[in-house]
Amino acid sequence: MTKTALISCGALGREVIAIKDKYEWDVEVLAVPVLLHNRPDRIPAAVQKRIREIREQYDRVIVVYGDCGTGGYLDQMLSDEGAERVAGPHCYEMYADGAFDQLMEEAHGTYFLTDYLTGSFNNLVIKGMGLDKFPELHDVFFKNYTRVVYLAQRDDQELLEQAQQAAKKLDLPLEVRRTGYDALENRLVTLMTDGPKNCV
Repeated sequence: MTKTALISCGALGREVIAIKDKYEWDVEVLAVPVLLHNRPDRIPAAVQKRIREIREQYDRVIVVYGDCGTGGYLDQMLSDEGAERVAGPHCYEMYADGAFDQLMEEAHGTYFLTDYLTGSFNNLVIKGMGLDKFPELHDVFFKNYTRVVYLAQRDDQELLEQAQQAAKKLDLPLEVRRTGYDALENRLVTLMTDGPKNCV
C-alpha cells in the first residue's frame, strides 16, 4: 500500500484533518508553520525542507497549499521534488464556493477571512503586521480595502463574532459567505482518487 503524506499549510491543517477523517484516508497530515502566510517568499524553501525530511518515509507527497504569492516558485520546486499540489492560487479561492472571481469583480478591495484567519486575526494581522505597536500603519496597509468577506467553513457563532470584531478593527463592512470546504475538499478528493502523478 502506498504511504501518503499531506504537507499542509498550517492555516489549512484543521480543515485537511477534517477531510481526511471524513473519507477515512490512511494518510499523515504534516504542517508547515502558519506564519509563512505573511512571508510567501519563504514558502518554497520551507515546504522543500519538509518534503526532504519525510521523503524516505512516504511513497507519495501531496502539498496542500495554493501558490500563495510565491510567483510560481512553489510549483517549480515541487516539480523538481516529484511532489504534487492541490490546484489553486490561494486558500481564499479554494473556499470561495466557485465565486472568487465574481467577488473580486464586485470589489477589488476585498479583504478575505477564513475560519483560521478569523480565529488568529489578532496574532497574524494585528501583532504580525505590527499594528499593535504602530497603529498608524493601519492606513498604509488597508487604505485601498473596501470590505471584508468572511468565507466561513463552519457555522460557529464565536468565529462569526470574531469576524465582526476583525472587520471593526479594519473599519470595513463585513459580508459573510458560508462555503464549507468547497474546492479544497473536491480537489483533494480528486488527487487521492486519481492516484500519484509524476509532477505537480
